Amino acid sequence: MLPKEEHEELYYQLALTNVPGIGGKTGRALLERFGDATTVFKTPLKELKQIEGVSELRAKGFKDEEVLKKAEHELNFVLKHDITPIYNNRKYPTRLSNCSDAPLLMFYKGNADLDATKIVAIVGTRKNTDYGTKLCEELIEGLQSLDNIIIVSGLALGIDAIAHKKCVALGIPTVGVLGHGLDMVYPHTHKGLTEQIIERGGILTEFPSGTILDRSNFPMRNRIVAGLSDVTVVVESNIAGGALITAQMASGYNREVAAFPGRVNDSRSAGCNDLIRTNVAAMITKADDLIEMMNWKDGKPKAVQRQLFINFTPEEQKIVDLLQTKDSVHADELFHHTGFPSSILAATLLQLEMQGLVRSLPGKLYRMN
Repeated sequence: MLPKEEHEELYYQLALTNVPGIGGKTGRALLERFGDATTVFKTPLKELKQIEGVSELRAKGFKDEEVLKKAEHELNFVLKHDITPIYNNRKYPTRLSNCSDAPLLMFYKGNADLDATKIVAIVGTRKNTDYGTKLCEELIEGLQSLDNIIIVSGLALGIDAIAHKKCVALGIPTVGVLGHGLDMVYPHTHKGLTEQIIERGGILTEFPSGTILDRSNFPMRNRIVAGLSDVTVVVESNIAGGALITAQMASGYNREVAAFPGRVNDSRSAGCNDLIRTNVAAMITKADDLIEMMNWKDGKPKAVQRQLFINFTPEEQKIVDLLQTKDSVHADELFHHTGFPSSILAATLLQLEMQGLVRSLPGKLYRMN
């Protein structure tokens, strides 16, 4: 339940997403300049216009009664349905926060940790074959032994639904990212599945209640799927499928991409084959391939007996202390935690790698060896 003292800030965060012409980039610039959304809305328009992207017309939107009315409606919806709002630094997933086009605000219902140590997106065609079903289910069966893993998908028909259902059956947390608000379920046949997903995982969206279903919503949804995950796996997809959009977005975020190959004359494998051919995706044939590709085979990192054998520099000690508290840590978290200049951080990490104490992983992650 959202604490009462946070209601005002959420109200203005919601309003910020409703101001015409204010997208994620400008919204973040405003929050960085003024500290929070409440202050943004209480700042004189002449000061707001000093921010790049805030024209005279856009600045007037901050005083638009309709903008504030929509925010009040959504605030009431969030509170009534016990939805967790995610914004600014409030429970915002670390991986997604590193994506320049990440949404300013999201709505979440569930209990899965969106900062789990291993997050895999599984996507594919809505018109899957038996081959695709088998690959998807066997992949998830092979991943279930991994600690602290979450499977993310888009709750669409086909491969997405198969992935979610298999996770539910095996008790693996799974998160469905939606292309609409939390006031509905689409497709409608997934109502029961959605309830099961919420019990062990969660559903996530950037869209408020009352959002009209539109084709353009789904590519926006796909960037969240890609941005949340360490790796995106494409099971089956034609050459122009939405799964390929997700894969290309993941690649653009410098995340890993993997794909299952298919027959050269099968249109539903054409997208996967092309991702492999163009080196966007690594080819995998089973879960073990993905586990090896992600350096997840060894399980949890081994503790280093530094007191007995190693004399760390103060910089090394600070990094090692943080790495030993988690399975892996993103470079940005190391930067913020240590306060080191980028050059010092990079040099220290390299030194630890050369000593065989630290291993770099895909997606700018680091872990103890």
